[in-house]
Amino acid sequence: MKGDIQKSLEIYKEQLSNGFIQTAYIALTKYVAELKGKFPQNYSTSNIGFGYLDYTYFYFTNDYVKNKSLKFALVLNHEKMQFELWLCARTANIQKQYWNLLKDSRWNKNVEVMPKYYVLEVVIETQIDFNAKEKMTSNIIDNAVSSALEIENYLQTLDCKIQVCRQCSKEIS
Repeated sequence: MKGDIQKSLEIYKEQLSNGFIQTAYIALTKYVAELKGKFPQNYSTSNIGFGYLDYTYFYFTNDYVKNKSLKFALVLNHEKMQFELWLCARTANIQKQYWNLLKDSRWNKNVEVMPKYYVLEVVIETQIDFNAKEKMTSNIIDNAVSSALEIENYLQTLDCKIQVCRQCSKEIS
């Protein structure tokens, strides 16, 4: 049924006419803007990306990940109705490099193929509940920041291993 554009347009129009989709979408996108506004100042954040009713997100970075041509994204996955943290690369080549480094990490357990938009994903919040908005906001920001720090620490460990391997190679030659 996904291939029938005319039928899809009719369903889309019908769903829009009841107003629920607009109300939910506006609330969710405003909430992502709210999260961005409350994000810790030690990270720089990007503008919000609104996607195609699939993802709403903003990037955040610090000097360490930026120098590696990486960035984090705090993502609202509309289909799954959950918040996710993505580690993204600035280019497809860099994404492939980091995928090869991180594909066997605990974050990519059971992921067989490199994802289209990111190197790794951490589910941050699965219960979107505006009746407990303050607690949800705190959880999302705290979990995003702690997961980002954990990933950074892992990358720093990899940096050390790579440097040791390079030094060993030099000493052997």
